[in-house]
Amino acid sequence: MSHANAPLSPTGRLRLARCVVEDGWSYRRAAERFQVSPPTAKRWADRYRQSGDAGMEDLSSRPHRCPAQTPTRTERRILKLRWTRRWGPDRIGSHLRLPASTVHKVLRRYKIARLAWLDRATGRSVRRYEHHAPGELVHVDVKKLGRIPDGGGHKMLGRTAGQKNTRRGKIGYWYLHNAVDDHSRVAYSEICADEKKETAAAFWRRAEAFFAGHGITVRRVLTDNGSCYRSLTFAEALGSVVHKRTRPYRPQTNGKVERFNRTLLEEWAYARLYLSDAERVAAYPGWLHHYNHHRGHTSLQGLPPISRVSATNLCGQYS
Repeated sequence: MSHANAPLSPTGRLRLARCVVEDGWSYRRAAERFQVSPPTAKRWADRYRQSGDAGMEDLSSRPHRCPAQTPTRTERRILKLRWTRRWGPDRIGSHLRLPASTVHKVLRRYKIARLAWLDRATGRSVRRYEHHAPGELVHVDVKKLGRIPDGGGHKMLGRTAGQKNTRRGKIGYWYLHNAVDDHSRVAYSEICADEKKETAAAFWRRAEAFFAGHGITVRRVLTDNGSCYRSLTFAEALGSVVHKRTRPYRPQTNGKVERFNRTLLEEWAYARLYLSDAERVAAYPGWLHHYNHHRGHTSLQGLPPISRVSATNLCGQYS
């Protein structure tokens, strides 16, 4: 296919070549007529003499030989290290004394999936899934977050002064209880003082009411195997909702809420410097509203999570 700025299409090249070869035009006259240079006119005329009409099509730009290409034996060593040790380009390059860029090109040439897309234990591609409607599965998890001492922590004051503030105040931790709908990615989250079974159960009752307010009926809940989720108190709070648990030591099974945990750390908890813990806590409701209603989500083609919930189901308090 001709590029966008090509002065001649294959049909125009054929007309030019026939003017030169069959009608006896000079290269200069043909070049002026078709508004190209004389060398270009000569090239297409020569191609017509050699190959006829077929010579007017674009040829592949692939070189006939690549003397600088990585040797096959080296490529095999790269692939072996990738599959047996799960190493990335930097580490493979250091081991084989090759530039990381070279290793990266070899892995791309053989269409090797990124490490982020693989299960490190088995080397298999991670299976992505998404339920077809809101409420079919809700991911629930707890994220532990250190509190900020009054006056600021080490990010604000530096390591030495920040640690002094931390030791002086014995500030402890917050526990962010999060629930993320699998289909829409709409999230409900609370900052709690602990992760006890009573707290988890009360959180779920409020989360279920939040989803119901958006017209979402929760059918299944997925959690890890934490003690609060294995309790009878949490089971009673779930009621008729089916409770599913992840396999031990497999947090990727609950990946959507794990990714939400990472997002809130990057975009709220550590996004800027806070002078106090109260300042950061006060900023959380606004960020959560932004996440649900305004922040574009890559898995939703850049739309916010609330876009996957029917507009007729939205409560005025969440608009």
